[in-house]
Amino acid sequence: MLRTPPQVTVVALPGTGSDADFAARAFGPAARARGLMFHAVEPDPQAVIGSCTAALDEAAARGPVLAAGISLGAAIALDWAAEHRTAVVGVITALPAWTGAETATCPAALSASVTAEQLRADGLDAVIARMRASSPPWLADALAQSWRGQWPHLPAALDEAAGYSWPSLAALAANDVPVAVVGASDDPVHPIAVAEQWASTLPTARLHRITLTDLGKDPAILGHAGFTELDALLTDSQHTLPTAH
Repeated sequence: MLRTPPQVTVVALPGTGSDADFAARAFGPAARARGLMFHAVEPDPQAVIGSCTAALDEAAARGPVLAAGISLGAAIALDWAAEHRTAVVGVITALPAWTGAETATCPAALSASVTAEQLRADGLDAVIARMRASSPPWLADALAQSWRGQWPHLPAALDEAAGYSWPSLAALAANDVPVAVVGASDDPVHPIAVAEQWASTLPTARLHRITLTDLGKDPAILGHAGFTELDALLTDSQHTLPTAH
């Protein structure tokens, strides 16, 4: 009896301090358009990294995984894929922020650390008010929602994220998983130079450039852009993603 290929599950990981809602808005529409199963991870603020990797492990126990992540989620997804090569069919890394273990000058890590300090000193409402004053409305709304959801454990979650060791150049060069890299050309927290470095160092990768204005209009651009580049990579290797039957 002929067997149909197992269906891919897209597992979407949000960035630092973010939540499953934003990850779902970023990657869900593109996954559904391709008939793929989809799961957006709600990180446990008391175990951010562990909860994300556990969700990937659980999905891999059921079948092949396409790991998609934003910022910190992109680093976690890529690191997990490197250790689970037979379980993963591809990775979408959106807005990578850094390369290597030393994060002392990483803008995203510094922002997370400073925000954690401010939260402990001034409380959630005061920090949200300052964040709203300095952020685009779409980002402020998303962060206000996720920060309230992760309170009172948010400062610890931000500290854990700030201490995460991002993939090194050597790790990138050794990771032969198909990877779509999506970078924003005008994002100072996630410099486009990092996205360019990842795309040029990973053996099987393509880069898609967007702007923060694009992202603010519709977060789904991350998924659509990522799948566009993954489709091109898989076409080049004469492979396709299994879809719903």
